[in-house]
Amino acid sequence: MGWSIDSKQDATLVVNALDMAIRNRRPDTGGIVHADHGTQFTSWVFGEKIRSAGLLPSFGTVGDGLDNAMMESFWGSMQIELLNRKKWKTRIGLANAIFDYIEIFHNRQRRHSALGYSTPIEYELSFDNDTIRAVS
Repeated sequence: MGWSIDSKQDATLVVNALDMAIRNRRPDTGGIVHADHGTQFTSWVFGEKIRSAGLLPSFGTVGDGLDNAMMESFWGSMQIELLNRKKWKTRIGLANAIFDYIEIFHNRQRRHSALGYSTPIEYELSFDNDTIRAVS
């Protein structure tokens, strides 16, 4: 949905990622933003950004590894398949590699068992034509 890269993990980092997600996806009012209990996610500015976009913040319980299992699985896969395989000389090079991994490989090529072996893009697009028309 949205991502950001910087030299430090702070509120600006997660607000930038949330801004990207909101710009790219234009979520409906009442959509849920799930985050963990890191200080950047529990910051006032991040919470205010969520609320000002008409979204609802959601934080799992402390120490509960199952509340965000799919996202944790994604991070683990990216760590093994991308981040642990190379050292980047520049932050721009790393940002480009992360973009390629997420936007090209993960979302458009990799099939996911939780999505019926569809790619995330295929799965999402399958709902675009699922509208019900009222009959008069």
